[in-house]
Amino acid sequence: MKKILLADDDELLASLLNYRLDKAGFKVHWSCDGREVKQELEKEIPDIIVSDIMMPYFSGLELVDYVRNTLNSKVPIIIISSAGNEENVLSAFELGANDFISKPVSPAELLVRVTRELNKA
Repeated sequence: MKKILLADDDELLASLLNYRLDKAGFKVHWSCDGREVKQELEKEIPDIIVSDIMMPYFSGLELVDYVRNTLNSKVPIIIISSAGNEENVLSAFELGANDFISKPVSPAELLVRVTRELNKA
């Protein structure tokens, strides 16, 4: 069973995405802020990370930088954000994100993108 780290401070959206990914056969761990995300990553690197760009204590962009440059991990990272402006999208990709989805996020679309990234690995 593939493991997904879902990082988003929007509890309603996280619950919806968690439900859909769980039904598709993934083991999902939800973290609501950046500190919790770092603690989880220190314990175990998941098969894929899905993260909001704006979270308390540690942004999605900081997360990408941390995973790529501190942990030296190539785990796929999908960034989701309501702030899908060009600057954020370019920053995410420059730091090493694999994909970027603008909110509102369709659970079906996220499932397709997660599956695609995992099949690349």
